[in-house]
Amino acid sequence: MNGAQDLGGQHGMGPVAPEKDEPYFHAEWEKRALGLTLSCGAFAAWTIDESRHARESLPPATYLSASYYEIWTRALEALLKRHGFVSAAELAAGQMLEKGREPARILTADMVPAVLAKGGPCDRPVSARPLFAVGERVRTKNFNPETHTRLPRYARAKTGIVEAVQGAFVFPDDNAHGKGENPQWVYTVVFDAGEIWGEGADPTLTVSIDAWESYLERT
Repeated sequence: MNGAQDLGGQHGMGPVAPEKDEPYFHAEWEKRALGLTLSCGAFAAWTIDESRHARESLPPATYLSASYYEIWTRALEALLKRHGFVSAAELAAGQMLEKGREPARILTADMVPAVLAKGGPCDRPVSARPLFAVGERVRTKNFNPETHTRLPRYARAKTGIVEAVQGAFVFPDDNAHGKGENPQWVYTVVFDAGEIWGEGADPTLTVSIDAWESYLERT
């Protein structure tokens, strides 16, 4: 979707200002926000793609004015409500008012190190061979879906070269909406800066993205 999170190449947002020696958390409540997100993710009620889409679906004014973990918390509220774990009245009251849906599993403190170490691999086997090869010239499709996508706006309808075939991975555009994993081949595609940014771009620069197969077509 074309949301406030997709800011690549946009003007008027100010410079990126990295914080030197930035801490993992800027406030104690951010630790709890991370813990809650991990714990609720263990309920097995939604996928990481649905979680990401929930964050990106926040209204632009809300998204752009919120801190990193505020965005996580607001999206978690939406997910918990959507899947029946809390009600709107409970969110407003800040406390439990009625029994909601039971989680499929509970993440206890002793389980956390192993769960974090395991991660969430999303590579999957596929029977089809990749449609594109290293060195092949491809063009990204031009679309503006209202649903989830991992193809950024700045890289749509652009021509580049396949640099690597990365393997097959869960297709987030479907997985975010409960349509299954439907894995596809993923390719690293390299674009000249001029192709992405147009006139005035630094000719010595290139831009690389990882693109699912259905994002691409032959030129």
